[in-house]
Amino acid sequence: MLVGLIFATDDASDRPGVLAATLPFGGMTLLEYQVRLLIGAGAEQILVAVARVTPALLAAVSRAGKRGASVEIVRSAEEAAGKVHPLARVLVLADSLVTSDPVIDRMAGDGAEALLVTDDFNSPAAVERLDMKDCWAGVARVPAHHLGAIARMPDDWDFQSALLRAAVQARAEHVPLTPGWIRGGHAVVRNAEVLASRSNAVLAALTERRPTWADRWIFTRMARLALPALVARGVPGLALLGGGSLVGLGALGTILFGFDGAGLVVALIAAAVLATGSAMAALRGEERRARLFEGLIGLLAGAAMLLTGWTATSATAAATPMLLALFAVAAHLLAERSGARHRRWWGSPTAYLLLLTPFGFADLPVAGLGLLAAYAFATLAAAVEAIREKA
Repeated sequence: MLVGLIFATDDASDRPGVLAATLPFGGMTLLEYQVRLLIGAGAEQILVAVARVTPALLAAVSRAGKRGASVEIVRSAEEAAGKVHPLARVLVLADSLVTSDPVIDRMAGDGAEALLVTDDFNSPAAVERLDMKDCWAGVARVPAHHLGAIARMPDDWDFQSALLRAAVQARAEHVPLTPGWIRGGHAVVRNAEVLASRSNAVLAALTERRPTWADRWIFTRMARLALPALVARGVPGLALLGGGSLVGLGALGTILFGFDGAGLVVALIAAAVLATGSAMAALRGEERRARLFEGLIGLLAGAAMLLTGWTATSATAAATPMLLALFAVAAHLLAERSGARHRRWWGSPTAYLLLLTPFGFADLPVAGLGLLAAYAFATLAAAVEAIREKA
């Protein structure tokens, strides 16, 4: 069993009396974001260690508790030890830590206790010095019995530091903080303005979840530009879901009436809105909604390809355009079903839309659909080869 332990004791550096854990971050509080990370890593129980309780903290804990795991406040190591199963693994997050899913997933894995470390003493991720070489970088995996040992110590010990020292004495594995994790926004932040900039770094990292070339070079960049403003204004995910769906329906209607180029451009706009919504849902830990956004992008692209084939078939009285569209959609679905890891050049719904749009404006739908069919077939062949190599 995995248990999360979040420390939330320090005030914000620029807002006296306000706990840093309750500062805004990505449309929620930093504490809620940390809970989201832990739940994503498989934590079934989460404890929030505090020195004092504020109304903002209570509200944040209440909201976080609706995400699918038990979230409770503890005021001491003794209280924490009494709530945790003796055989549990405890994933510890330092006070005011901003990090990302890859870091938490790595540290939450099975194995002996471990400490995330950095050898840069001046790094914003450096929390506390461990030895002459390393500083703790804010994440630790420890056994539950350390909590009981600290509970038996004198009351003047700092809970977080004592837990860290217990792990050091037990010769916990040192896991180096990688440059990629640092670029993803990993740091300890207690300043509201700096936290806002770190929020943007985490948002940028989340948009990298979509690996193919069209997403990386076009839709990812659009999401990076839009997300900070949307999050700052508190735009709900449902607004992006509804807006993207309506624009997508308008795009399909435009194609159905024979305006392929204009319809495909509107479809690209709808895909950009839905891709942004997917990244926002991922930030908020709404994985089911993120998958819904991705599914709608695929549905939109498939429908746009099939309608383009249908209108071209109706105009030419030849079955070739429709057959090409059907083949492209079927080949892509089979490639997705293969489970092979995507490579950068592989086809994706957004890539198909991008490639088909110029042919729509040039009134060459058959040539465009032929290109998509070949591209989808190449993607399927590469997926099959990837499975064979893995086997």
